[in-house]
Amino acid sequence: MSLSMYQATVPTIIRALENLAAVLEKAEQQIDAKKFPSDAYVNARLYPDMFPLAKQVQIASDISKGGCARLAQIDPPAFEDNETTFPQLIERARKTIAFLQAIKPEQIDGSEERTVTWKTRTSERSMKGQPYLLNHVLPNVFFHCTTAYDILRHNGVELGKQDFLGKS
Repeated sequence: MSLSMYQATVPTIIRALENLAAVLEKAEQQIDAKKFPSDAYVNARLYPDMFPLAKQVQIASDISKGGCARLAQIDPPAFEDNETTFPQLIERARKTIAFLQAIKPEQIDGSEERTVTWKTRTSERSMKGQPYLLNHVLPNVFFHCTTAYDILRHNGVELGKQDFLGKS
């Protein structure tokens, strides 16, 4: 049985974002219980030249909704990058999930050979659909979800591999 572009895209990304939201919820609970300032975590980084937690979540959201929308040939919703609290970051992940859940398989299936074009901060890029998904979208989603997890873990939030992977 072959794997469709939709199956490789939407359910995979939804799972990553649901797990990210669960990690953020767990972090919020632990931080609140210890009476630590949550803004210190929202603004935490792994290294000075890396983006903070909030930006990692925003980028995970943006690449998820933008990547799926480009493959489906629809416009993604625009979210302001103004989240400063755990509830706002969790809501951002949930809004992205809701958008992805509205995409139908027939909108993405067949996009393997479709040319996808997008703007970066410095240029415009184009790729065929399948390499775009496998070599750009999914690696970026997982990179930013992993980095968000790592920031929290590095700062003492009690998380484990199962928190990142989620329940089977």
